[in-house]
Amino acid sequence: MGRKLHEIKIGNLKLKNRFLLAPMLEPNDIAFRMLCKKAGCALTYTGMTSVLSKKEINVDDKPAMQIFASSTKGVKKFMKKYNKNVSLWDLNLGCPSEIARKMKHGAFSHDLKEIEEILKIMRMSTTKPVTIKMRKTPNAFEIVKIAEKYADAIAVHPRMVQQGYSGEPDYDFALKIKKETDLPVIYSGNVDDNNAEKILRDFDFVFIGRNAIGRPEIFSKLTGKKSIVNFEKYLILAKKFNLPFRQVKYQAMNFSKGGRNAKKLRAMISKAKNTEELEMLSNK
Repeated sequence: MGRKLHEIKIGNLKLKNRFLLAPMLEPNDIAFRMLCKKAGCALTYTGMTSVLSKKEINVDDKPAMQIFASSTKGVKKFMKKYNKNVSLWDLNLGCPSEIARKMKHGAFSHDLKEIEEILKIMRMSTTKPVTIKMRKTPNAFEIVKIAEKYADAIAVHPRMVQQGYSGEPDYDFALKIKKETDLPVIYSGNVDDNNAEKILRDFDFVFIGRNAIGRPEIFSKLTGKKSIVNFEKYLILAKKFNLPFRQVKYQAMNFSKGGRNAKKLRAMISKAKNTEELEMLSNK
């Protein structure tokens, strides 16, 4: 049998569609990731995680694991710990935060030799796909050339570091990256259910990020998969995985956006003292 026509893959990882949950630090807890998958998301990413972190990460849902590092220290050990239970490894080269600037990782990874060494170690440490996520930076095209040696795909968020997550993404810059490489390119930046299909005419995959926060059903709209992925369902998973109350409360705020009496509900959520009180609010 020959290769199937229109097979959707990143490296050796087969995917059901081309809609991916972007790596986001706060929203992407395991309960939220599971809801997105239930809604039809092909692959969910963890928020970026330091390879030196001692905190246990729940990867029961087999997500893509996004890491950051400013050197090769700890990369091999960290990957060995989680490799069996993740679907893919991603190196963050796009975080614009002040912490990233101070620690010289993310979008502030300017040492091309170090980037190559990290990717080389990552490639040697797994048979699973390796990807990078990058921004519009002065060394972007040099990073692409390095990635082509070790990675299976490139994600591009075409905003400059100074823009953070505001202002218009430079779509033409992302198109230049796409034309520069034969690797699959994941487009990231203001993707929603209105423009995703159009963007997929130019790119191989799309990251749904902020437009999925509080509304995992966006993946149902994109894929046509019918599923119930509301806050009540999130609560069931949050309790199953024993997520801390502060995280559940944060997500309750996210899910309340845009609903009926949202302002009143958010005021009540802010006063909640425990998960049980949030559960009572969700049942009203």
